Amino acid sequence: MARKSPSQKDLLARLADAGEDALHRLSEAPGMDKATAFAKSTRKQLDELTKRVQGISALEARISKLEKQVATLSKDSSKRSPARKAPPTTAP
Repeated sequence: MARKSPSQKDLLARLADAGEDALHRLSEAPGMDKATAFAKSTRKQLDELTKRVQGISALEARISKLEKQVATLSKDSSKRSPARKAPPTTAP
């Protein structure tokens, strides 16, 4: 297992510190509270949309099942012989 040299550790530590500093400055930027609120509301909307789409998937499965049942029933009704009409009666 290779060990990191002190200069690599120093470089990684400096990068981590710079990233933390950038995030801190970004969080204090004007308008960031609005952007954060927008991101949170978007997440809630996305969660609701995901639930609705899952509901649609369940409905599609039910529709597919019902379509198969209708197809089966229509095949069965076409196999049946049509009702016979009574012969016309002649009046004397």
